[in-house]
Amino acid sequence: MTQTSENVTWLTQEAYNQLKAELEYLSGPARTEIAAKIAAAREEGDLRENGGYHAAKEEQGKQELRVRQLTQLLENAKVGEAPAADGAVAPGMVVTIAFDGDEDDTLTFLLASREYASSDIETYSPQSPLGTGVNGKKVGEDAEYELPNGKKATVKILKAEPYSG
Repeated sequence: MTQTSENVTWLTQEAYNQLKAELEYLSGPARTEIAAKIAAAREEGDLRENGGYHAAKEEQGKQELRVRQLTQLLENAKVGEAPAADGAVAPGMVVTIAFDGDEDDTLTFLLASREYASSDIETYSPQSPLGTGVNGKKVGEDAEYELPNGKKATVKILKAEPYSG
């Protein structure tokens, strides 16, 4: 999981290894694959009307952006332990909150960098309004955060457990 402090991103060893493997794939085999797609499309002739060529070039641009993002993230990464299961909300934890103290109106999410967003669990950044509001709070405490309309909302922390995903 990640916890960002200034330009340093804290990662568990597992997360670091996963991101490093993605970077190695994108920097090696994936670059070769996209170059081959571009070369094959180029051989088809007129590039102005060649949809395959333009799609491959766009895919290459997105891939290179991801390579730069991962490179920067890993250069500033510090590898550490997952957060402690001490009931305090921290990045890398699965948090369950109740809106306005209503224990039937709850939300469970992972407090982590977008690098960990998955379809398994909703992910909120520690820098988001909700993430900022709950970060550092303990189970049983109330947290306040600002809604997009400028009003304040209060939630109660029901659970905070390290993500094992």
